[in-house]
Amino acid sequence: MSKIRFSSVRRFVKGAIAAFAVLLILTAGPRSVLGHASDSVPLAPEETTTPSVFAAPNKPPEVWWEVLAGLNYMTGEISKELKPFLGKEVKVPGYMVPLEDFAEFASEFLLVPYVGACVHVPPPPPNQLVYVVMNENEKVPVSFWDPVWIHGKLEIEETENIYTTVSFKLTGVKVEKYER
Repeated sequence: MSKIRFSSVRRFVKGAIAAFAVLLILTAGPRSVLGHASDSVPLAPEETTTPSVFAAPNKPPEVWWEVLAGLNYMTGEISKELKPFLGKEVKVPGYMVPLEDFAEFASEFLLVPYVGACVHVPPPPPNQLVYVVMNENEKVPVSFWDPVWIHGKLEIEETENIYTTVSFKLTGVKVEKYER
């Protein structure tokens, strides 16, 4: 009888450890590109109307998710931090979510701030999603688990897809590995 109880306890402990491991994996920091605003280039002064002061010559400025959240998707109001980036070439960090199941290459995809957004959990709000269409429908390798930088022209354009509604569109010209 004690042998049965010991195996039951062992199964319970293993199950609890497995549940904790899954929770830890889902909330692990390295799989998110949120919270880097303090590491990024400072936001523009109020009087600046062009993002050219943000980045080194010939490099597009970095736009962080905190800045994208400056779009009130309910009213359309745009924050002063976001305005200088609209209609300009920028680079945004994030994770790729292809719009085709099991795609290894894609010319259209969502860029999201953390792994699995829109797929296994309720999607982030529309101002935390970017619909990317690669220039000339170029197909790029999909990076499911590793963050990337997407370079391209940023615009406010509401788009609906199989997962959710998106507030931003980026006409992509380059995809590169995320490094800080």
